[in-house]
Amino acid sequence: MHWRILLSALIICTIAGLAHYTQACELDQTQHGCRIDNGQCTCAFGCKSEFRYATRKECQDALKGRSGDICSRAPCLNGGSCTQVTAMPQYKCRCEGTGYWGNRCQRMCPKPEQVAAGSKFPHECVVI
Repeated sequence: MHWRILLSALIICTIAGLAHYTQACELDQTQHGCRIDNGQCTCAFGCKSEFRYATRKECQDALKGRSGDICSRAPCLNGGSCTQVTAMPQYKCRCEGTGYWGNRCQRMCPKPEQVAAGSKFPHECVVI
């Protein structure tokens, strides 16, 4: 019985973390575009704010020149991965699996017993 409660809590935390991480956008705010993810161009359909470049060629040109790739400055700390976005500061760090959280993966993950009652446990720190 105890394992069922633990499994249910884990599923709820995972869903809450994904809901926090994935931000939906209005249909008129979607487009096909490209962005630089860890030194490579990734193209997909999604929110305009997630894709800085309209075409793969535009993305690859920026990648070659490195002038437009804010991720080349390595803003993410402690093994976090950097993705370019159009919204300021023009990058987003993914900290999942690093043991850190925060805009730049600069904060060490707390142990579950260290989180005060009523406080949120950072979704980047959930280990599955």
